[in-house]
Formats: sequence, structure tokens, C-alpha cells
Amino acid sequence: MTKKRLASGIQLLLVIVLILTGTTSCRKDTEPVQDNLFAMDTYITFSVWGGDHPGDALNAARERIREIEQRMSVTVEDSDVSRINRNAGKQPVPVHSDTFFVIQKALQYAKRSNGAFDISTLPVSSLWNIGKENQRIPAREEIEEKLPLVDYKKVKLDKEKKTVFLEKEGMGLDLGGIAKGYAGDETVRILKKNGVTHALVNLGGNIAVVNGKEDGTPWRIGIQNPRMEEDKKKRKHVAVVETKEEAVVTSGDYERYMTEVYKKTGKRYHHIIDPQTGYPADNGVISATVLDKDGIDADALTTSLFVLGVKDGLKLADQSGIPAMLITRDKKLYFSKALKGKVSGIHPDYKIAN
Repeated sequence: MTKKRLASGIQLLLVIVLILTGTTSCRKDTEPVQDNLFAMDTYITFSVWGGDHPGDALNAARERIREIEQRMSVTVEDSDVSRINRNAGKQPVPVHSDTFFVIQKALQYAKRSNGAFDISTLPVSSLWNIGKENQRIPAREEIEEKLPLVDYKKVKLDKEKKTVFLEKEGMGLDLGGIAKGYAGDETVRILKKNGVTHALVNLGGNIAVVNGKEDGTPWRIGIQNPRMEEDKKKRKHVAVVETKEEAVVTSGDYERYMTEVYKKTGKRYHHIIDPQTGYPADNGVISATVLDKDGIDADALTTSLFVLGVKDGLKLADQSGIPAMLITRDKKLYFSKALKGKVSGIHPDYKIAN
């Protein structure tokens, strides 16, 4: 898939997510200042209200996102992450406090999820390259050869020196499952700092907000129908959640997958790798959504729940006290205790299972 095709697909996703949010103000005399940006391998849209200089606020937010991308992207040659990967098994690498914080947070969630969330899957995920032009189904022998390099416990941090060290040569980090959440949090912080009173930011499926709408009502976020392409009703959302201050993050097997293989075989090879097997997670879950006041936590948790599956995923969500929803292949919706009774607009083809 070319970058152009990927960007187009992401834009479609954004339209689906934003369709219920009401991105124009309820007050007729004000309109949002809107902007967009392609960064962190995704299409980002901004809608902001308030402040004396909303354009300056947006520019500051855009600059901050670019800054995070330059430090954390695995595709940027001189990023902190790329330098860490090049020095795997050789020496610790000093990194910016941004990068250190995100990696530290990622390791916390790796431990909490018993390894379901693991930023060290790069040696295996790069064999698949899902969503890229050279994507393929690797041989089992290739995966088994690289799996010993996937182990978050071999990522060593030095808090005083702010260094990161990968213990084995050939290891590699990819912060794609958590960096967007951090970027969303930083965007909200900067917009507030610059006087913005209401905002909706979509970072490719990661929704970050500043307060609710201008009239005091919450944003209504439509969660994408994970099988929209097969839906005869062509209904774009499967459910609706509301938020005034929580980030809303969704991960699904429909975001990046081998389309041609799926059309021929019905087997969907997607980009969310199970660190235990080296294969795309295959436990029946096709979508996971988390609401959390901190986007970085929501980002890590969605992947964790997706990989863990319904039983263990809901257990983690309930232990954390977070609102979460899992959707399974048989079109059933599972809610954590904190989200029960708070979801509306459920697609008629989907049923609440718990």
C-alpha cells in the first residue's frame, strides 16, 4: 500500500469517527479554527475554539507533534528510538526526557498486561510490514528465529542518566502503540496553555479533547464499525460514547491489514502483533476502545486489551477502573464495569454480551 493510499484510508477513518462529534459550534456566531497535519504516520485533524490567537495555538501544537515524531519515530534515522535500536546489545543510549517518559510508561503497561503490550516487537513486526508496500506473510521459521528478541524485560532504563539499553543485539523498539497517545496529551496541554477553551483533535483514531462543546454538552464520539466494508446497511459507527475530558482511543484489525489476502482467503492479517506468538493477535477481538483522562494510558491499554482478549482484557480494564469496550468477530460488544450503561447508538447487527 502506498503512502498516498494509506493517507486516504486514514482520512476516511477520521470522517467516520468525527461524524457524530458536532465539529461546528452550537453557537451560530462562532466557528472553529480548523487545521490538519500528516505526522506520526497518520492524518491529524484539529478543531479549536476560544483564545485570542487560536492560530498560534495550533501552530504550537503542530510543532510539538513534529517534535515528538522526530524523537520517537522508528522511521526517522536520527530519532532517539532509531539510535537505541542501532545500539542494541552494544551500549546504553541517552535520550530526551520525552522519549524516556514514554518508554518508561510503556514498560509499566507491559508489566501490567503480562507482556500483552510490548514495544520490543519490532524484530517480528518488521517481518510482516503490515500496511506497507513490502508486506508479506513470513515463514514460521522466520518468526521463531526472531521471537527470542521480543522481551520487554530486556529493555533497561537508567533514570539518573536518562539512558535506554536493549540487552540483546538485534532487538528493536517501536513506540507506535503509545506515542500518539502522548502526542494527544501534549496537544491538549499546549492548546490549554494558549487559551483554547474547547477543542477536538483526532490523531488517526486517537481522540483528544479540551472540555466539552461550547454549550457545555459532551462530545459524542462514534466508534467505527469494524466491519463497515461488509455492512449492507453501510452504517459507519457501531456505538457512541460521550466525553468532556477523557481521551477516546480505538484499536482495530481494520486499520491496517493485508486486504488482498483477506479477499482471497477470509483470513485477516492485521498490524497488532501478539508478542507471545509473533503473529497478528487472533483471539476473536476485532476492536478495542478505551476512555481515559490520559491519552498515553488509553493508547497502551487498547493494544493490551486487544491482545489479551475478552476475559483477561475485561479483567485488566476492571482492575484499572477504566471505561472500555471490546468487539468480537461474532459481533458482540463487551463492556467494562466503568462503561456499562454509558454507550448509545448501538448498531442493530451488534449485541451486548455482558
